[in-house]
Amino acid sequence: MANKNNEALKQPMWVNNPVLVQILGICSALAVTAQLKPAIVMGLSVTIIVAMANVIISLLRNTIPNRIRIIIQLVVVAALVTIVSEILKAFAYDVSVQLSVYVGLIITNCILMGRLEAFAMQNGPWASFLDGIGNGLGYAAILIVVAFVRELFGSGTLFGFQVVPQCFYEAGYLNNGLMIMPPMALVLVGCVIWFHRAKNKDLQEN
Repeated sequence: MANKNNEALKQPMWVNNPVLVQILGICSALAVTAQLKPAIVMGLSVTIIVAMANVIISLLRNTIPNRIRIIIQLVVVAALVTIVSEILKAFAYDVSVQLSVYVGLIITNCILMGRLEAFAMQNGPWASFLDGIGNGLGYAAILIVVAFVRELFGSGTLFGFQVVPQCFYEAGYLNNGLMIMPPMALVLVGCVIWFHRAKNKDLQEN
């Protein structure tokens, strides 16, 4: 049991990362990774929502009629997303504005529905909680890596603070405007997927 729980937590963070292996959640990687701060907030929001939704569905799994299980899952996720959205508006309004509609669109994130259907419906609350944390952090890690590169090279800043020395600009250095455009996020995610596949040969198709 301990080994199963350990795998549920650790596997999604790298070896079975939902973005890198299952290619899920790509849309938000394009939308919210131009800056590091909103990417971190988005990643943490998804982590909390996946973990809590997993626990709730796991607790209810034996009482949910099979024919309406997807509807129940959507209602649970929608409720959690609404709560997180309101908390962000109350305590991190600027970030909430930056994330715009993308917090609401967490409801449609394939990672969420995938974990509820594939794991929470078949496992206990604790294992489901660990699975949610693992998948959420695995997703968040990709967003953070992509956002770090995009903000640093696209804007010369991190968390909104200038980190590229002014003397570089005076010497002719220019920020790479392509980095803050959505297609560049897709390129960076592709690079991370390539690196991941190179390190995990068993994931490569024959």
